[in-house]
Amino acid sequence: MVVCGDDGLAHRLAAELRGVYGEQVTLVVPPSERGVRPPVVGRARAASAALLDRVVNAAVSRAAGNGAPVDSERIVEATEVTEAVLADVGVERATALALVYDDDEANIRAALTARRLNPRLRLVLRLYNRRLGQHIEELLDQAAALATGDGVSDASTVVLSDADTAAPALVATALVGTSKVVQTDGLLLRAVERQPGGDGRVAASGLATLALLSAPGHDAGGSESGEQGPRLLPDEAAVRQARGRGAVVLEQVSYSGPSMAGGRGVVPSFASLFSRRLRWSLAGLVGCVFGLAVALTVATGDHPLHATYETLLDLFAINDPALNESTSRQVLQLLSGLLGLLLLPVLLAAVLEALGTFRTASALRKPPRGLGGHVVLLGLGKIGTRVLTRLRELHIPVVCVEADPEARGMATARRLRVPVVLGDVTQEGVLEAAKIHRANALLAVTSADTTNLEAVLAARSVRPDLRVVLRLYDDDFATAVYRTLRAAHPFASTRSRSVTHLAAPAFAGAMLGRQILGAIPVERRVLLFASVEVGGHPQLEGRTVGEAFRAGAWRVLALDTAAGPGAGAGAGAGAGAADAEAGGGNSGVGGSGLVWDLPDTYVLRAEDRVVLAATRRGLAELLGRRRRESAGA
Repeated sequence: MVVCGDDGLAHRLAAELRGVYGEQVTLVVPPSERGVRPPVVGRARAASAALLDRVVNAAVSRAAGNGAPVDSERIVEATEVTEAVLADVGVERATALALVYDDDEANIRAALTARRLNPRLRLVLRLYNRRLGQHIEELLDQAAALATGDGVSDASTVVLSDADTAAPALVATALVGTSKVVQTDGLLLRAVERQPGGDGRVAASGLATLALLSAPGHDAGGSESGEQGPRLLPDEAAVRQARGRGAVVLEQVSYSGPSMAGGRGVVPSFASLFSRRLRWSLAGLVGCVFGLAVALTVATGDHPLHATYETLLDLFAINDPALNESTSRQVLQLLSGLLGLLLLPVLLAAVLEALGTFRTASALRKPPRGLGGHVVLLGLGKIGTRVLTRLRELHIPVVCVEADPEARGMATARRLRVPVVLGDVTQEGVLEAAKIHRANALLAVTSADTTNLEAVLAARSVRPDLRVVLRLYDDDFATAVYRTLRAAHPFASTRSRSVTHLAAPAFAGAMLGRQILGAIPVERRVLLFASVEVGGHPQLEGRTVGEAFRAGAWRVLALDTAAGPGAGAGAGAGAGAADAEAGGGNSGVGGSGLVWDLPDTYVLRAEDRVVLAATRRGLAELLGRRRRESAGA
């Protein structure tokens, strides 16, 4: 495996491949990145990490002195990924290449060169531009097919975005206070901890039981082996026998708070064309015209329609003077003329307001008066733009704060008609303008850790109970900030997240040829969710759902009827059979293409694509890249 990058994602991805899947990794970084300390996979303590580094260095030194081969990570320094650099790292013999530079152009240039050197190489690119990524993926796959003369798998080129991968977790953290989420087929699923009831057991609820938490009194920060530690993917017997232990279940995320009206178009509604005061003025004028018409009908005995017509002619000053008419008729004509003079400025104001409304429809909106229960989003960069899009897809009211008027996400905010406060969040009054005192949550996702931290501290000074989520680049710093804020505000929800930590499992899974949908932490362990084609996996193909389930390793959760080769007639028949065997149960969620609650008797076929939950080692075994070491791995 070859990983090329210039930030923390490259180091974390290399650590994920090496530590979890046991792959040989060559890491290509700029010369200035050599001294960056690679992240430790998991939540190992600093003392343990330092001790592990000393032990590994000592072992490497002894092995080198004895002339023994050393199986460790290779680091190559290069300012640019050229053809010579790719040849030096052995791309011709590599299984997969990940290009995770922050520059899309650099990743595309290196991918084109690598595809020419090795047409069968599995490529994983980090691109922010979705549309460009789709075209590049098709282009590289077509080039590989022409170069090899045969078909290639759909995983030969995978384009991912760290922003798209991390956005669902950040949104769910702000929405429900947890980042234990998985996004699949347009759904947002979360893992919820359920505590045991009066009988010591957890009531059956949700889509599936993912794990059993540690037994009461067990130190969650210590050893996790044995029966008292957490048990991932337990079978039904273990769930029934577990007493006094909480469980982690999977359920759909929904939002029931206030929504903010806002569409993608720039044409405002008729009611928004005019202000409330102007609408009342127009209504008053219409009432006066109606009153004058009634008075004219009474005074002259004319038909009501004719009286209304005469009143409108007097109103617009196009009627003949009532010289030889009665006094009442003359008085009513004068009043109609006076009303016509009052109508002129009102009509002018209506025209100006309508023009102003159309002019500002495509401009930035300000937070409306009385807004509350919203999410304040700080930063409209790559991550912030994806988070904003996801929040509006869930119809969650958002107010954005951005210091740069030319930021990447300003066009998105304007298109979605989301209120934006322009200003530096470190300046006094900016958060107040975003109605932070009435907000439900604050999402600080700028690229500067200090700015995010300062914004959170300022928001907590206004609302001590405010739910805050801040993006921090360094994992150790994120842990320290989280612990400090949690200790200072024990009754408020505080979450610190690293984008590289959230995105690395998806990139690692793509390098192994599988689509990782997300990862959910359970205490100090992690569950992965992947979309896998049944064909080519003897552990799944031809087996029933019950037979394919392996406790502590993997579990089939759903049948995907809207993707892959199984989307044809075979998958449709399979979905129908699953529905029939399930007895019309909860086989669909939110109208998606996923069939949940598959019966244990449903037979998995080669053309099926399934969504499964697996441990890291279980997924590695299922992929055929590592033998199963122990039943409790």
